[in-house]
Amino acid sequence: MANKYCPLCGEENKCMAREPGPCWCNEVDFPAGIFELVPPESKRKHCICRKCVMAYKEKSGTS
Repeated sequence: MANKYCPLCGEENKCMAREPGPCWCNEVDFPAGIFELVPPESKRKHCICRKCVMAYKEKSGTS
C-alpha cells in the first residue's frame, strides 16, 4: 500500500505488504461496511489498521 497510516484514525497501520511474509490483515476478516468509511481519496491507497477493524467489529456486532 502507498501509505503507512490508517485512513480512519490516522495512526500507523502496521501494513507489511512490502515486507517478506504475511501481513496481519491476511489473518482477519474485514467487514464490508468498514470500507464505506474510507474517504474516496484513500480507497485502495491506505490500509485500515487492526485497531479500527476490531473497533468496527465490536461496534457493529460482527466477528
